[in-house]
Amino acid sequence: MSETNPAWGGGTAQRTMWLIGCVLVFGALPMLADRYFYDNWYHKDIYDLDWARLLRVMGFAPTWSIAALAMWLHERPEAAQRARARAWYLLVTPFAGGLVAEVMKLLLRRERPNVLAGDYSFRLWSENPFSTSGLAWPSSHTMVAFAAATALARLFPRARWVWYALAAGCGVTRMLAHAHFFSDVTLGALMGWGVGWGIWFLVRRRMEGPRAVA
Repeated sequence: MSETNPAWGGGTAQRTMWLIGCVLVFGALPMLADRYFYDNWYHKDIYDLDWARLLRVMGFAPTWSIAALAMWLHERPEAAQRARARAWYLLVTPFAGGLVAEVMKLLLRRERPNVLAGDYSFRLWSENPFSTSGLAWPSSHTMVAFAAATALARLFPRARWVWYALAAGCGVTRMLAHAHFFSDVTLGALMGWGVGWGIWFLVRRRMEGPRAVA
């Protein structure tokens, strides 16, 4: 590897170390702040507010199916193959984020904050082993939102901070509703970003245009 290459562009071992470090920073360290956010960030009727419902729907995967269809219809007349590839990327990425989130919930098995009033509660493997209902780590809404935001940041890089702000807002509403711990949201954000980038590396050659950096 050339000395001028960024660290993330190194070999498998180097990338693995980066990933482990990110998981520790975004998954483990935020647990130190979970109690603070649970005690101080709460809005009983948060989803009665229009802006909160708007942000929550950023983490609803079918939202991005509509966006992908609209983008395909708009771009198809100019470059049909490119439009199809870009639409598929935006369609698949949020659903992949949601699927990974559900698998992680089954493995980590931490329950929602309100089960023990802000203390951690882990579900036994013998209890509903294949159901994610009531499990929280990571936040699937946040993971879907950040997967979609990362895809949109690749497709429309000049507006990338708009997409990331909407995704972050989705995570904030999940904490305000006491549906998730702070660490549920931060791990979901990291993994959603990772899913978005991972799929981008797989499909980017099918899409024309310069590559943007988030």
